[in-house]
Amino acid sequence: VSSGGGVTSVLPVYEGYAIQSAMKRLDIGGSDVTEYLTTLLTERGYYFRTSTDREIVRSIKESLAYVSCNFNQDMAMYYTQWLPEMEKTYELPDGNVITISDQLFRCTECLFQPLAQLGREHVGIHQLVYSSIKGCDIDVRKDLYSNIILTGGNTMFPGFSERIQKEITNLAPPKSKVRMISPPERKYSVWIGG
Repeated sequence: VSSGGGVTSVLPVYEGYAIQSAMKRLDIGGSDVTEYLTTLLTERGYYFRTSTDREIVRSIKESLAYVSCNFNQDMAMYYTQWLPEMEKTYELPDGNVITISDQLFRCTECLFQPLAQLGREHVGIHQLVYSSIKGCDIDVRKDLYSNIILTGGNTMFPGFSERIQKEITNLAPPKSKVRMISPPERKYSVWIGG
């Protein structure tokens, strides 16, 4: 699984051979998460319009955003049991400090629910992985489920690995062992190579 700035792709590899026929692509990436966070920040009265502002939002995303392991539960908790620790602050280059809360996990949800969050008719990243594995020969699926390698900047969000593992486990056949491999250098794995 490679999820970077502009695109997310899944390419199954078995015994060193890429299974091209099962490759999947999702035209949603980090720039979409940044754009969505920009939109969500307007709810709090923060407007970021220029290209310089976009870099500030990207920095906010990379330093504070995270993936919720249970989005619906976290949304319900935010609206019914709000706690001060749910808010984070970010100091802007001009010295002003902004406060951000649920926007930090809502922005990454577009990777898992593009239709609900962005209005785009795409499947979520977990469904993309599942579909790719289902497109492979039944004899290799067990090995593919147990060796899902995450690469790209979007996989660096705290909670990403746990969420995608949970979602794929829910989709996979019973008794399938689903395992994520998250190398620490995964942000640059595409440049380093396999």
